Amino acid sequence: MSDSVSRTILLLDIEKYSDRDDVEQAYLRRMLYDITDRALESAGVDETLRLRADRGDSVMELIDANASVQALLRALLGEVPAQLRGVNRMASSSAQIRLRAVVATGYVVVDDLQGWVGSDLNHACRLLDGDVLRAALRERTNDFALCVSEGVHAGVVRHDWPGVPADDFHPVTMASKNGPLRAWLHGPVPAGAEEHGAARGPADDHSERGAGEAPAPDAGSGERPAPGRGAAPATGGASFNFNGGAPSFGGSLVGSDQHGVSGGTVHGDVHLGGSGTPAPERGAES
Repeated sequence: MSDSVSRTILLLDIEKYSDRDDVEQAYLRRMLYDITDRALESAGVDETLRLRADRGDSVMELIDANASVQALLRALLGEVPAQLRGVNRMASSSAQIRLRAVVATGYVVVDDLQGWVGSDLNHACRLLDGDVLRAALRERTNDFALCVSEGVHAGVVRHDWPGVPADDFHPVTMASKNGPLRAWLHGPVPAGAEEHGAARGPADDHSERGAGEAPAPDAGSGERPAPGRGAAPATGGASFNFNGGAPSFGGSLVGSDQHGVSGGTVHGDVHLGGSGTPAPERGAES
């Protein structure tokens, strides 16, 4: 068995290919290969730097890892939509060609039978087949929808190279038989497909909070952050903020350290709904 090699993975697929008759399918395949060849040529990827697999309604390209991914993305975002406009302008309604595309990176084994093996390749194929990418193409008028893997986004897209605007890519999650797959979609995201927080790091990332601010409490912990003020000092009991007026909970008592406070923070034991023993009444503190 051959060793795995690092490659850039390019996948392109024709929308609604199986809805066409044999003559139309043959025409669409010619257009697919012509568009792919032109895009790769404009990206500086000649035939010595790529290996192609034919999948009928789709084409799979393994591109040498030394070829520029930035140039490939620029070609896909500029050259491919322009070619599609030119082709579809002169084609009948039954011969319109619309494409989904995926760019990923990873390790692939090319075996002795010229078959391709690799979990990174499987991941890319599942992105190409994902409902989010399909829905994105359905909602667009420019006949092309592209998504990139998280690895391509982290290594290339997020750096905002000329011709590859980072702000035009949005995080999405696609369902698959092996669980959710995260990726980055170019252009508008279909309704309901947004990936909230996908651009964020691990769970302990505090980039959305102020310096030294504590993490938000767990939903099931029963704690609430204090409104309008900084974090309360650590104490053995509960802490609440009151901004004007004496605290009242339907006749229940706020007990322990302070009573009748108008503004400020109450520390200590909190008894609600008649629980606990009320402390002796004192006058309001100044």
